[in-house]
Amino acid sequence: MNPTTTTTTSLQPVCPQTRLSVNRGAAALVQGTAVALFLLEDGSLHAIDNIDPCSGASVMSRGIVGDAAGEPTVASPMYKQRFSLHSGRCLDDVELAVRVHQVSCVEGEIFVGLATAPNGST
Repeated sequence: MNPTTTTTTSLQPVCPQTRLSVNRGAAALVQGTAVALFLLEDGSLHAIDNIDPCSGASVMSRGIVGDAAGEPTVASPMYKQRFSLHSGRCLDDVELAVRVHQVSCVEGEIFVGLATAPNGST
């Protein structure tokens, strides 16, 4: 599965940045899509699908934040596969990926734009 990161829906307000904890995930519902948000130690923000592609459970926000050779990752709490927070690809299984969503902080508010699937669905 190839993650899609280029086309996004319009940015939607999600929460104040103060609601996020460093190196811990937070779940949000953006236009009906479960999203996992991450604020890393370096101040970078990341948003990926919250649905674990192996189990189908909405748990990625509960994953363990780490890195692999300098690339920020989150490990699924279900089966421990690691996913890149930059690309969404699974580092442990080339068949798996999660979508990476656009995320930004404007005046202390977090905004997310959903990545769209290749067929135009979200």
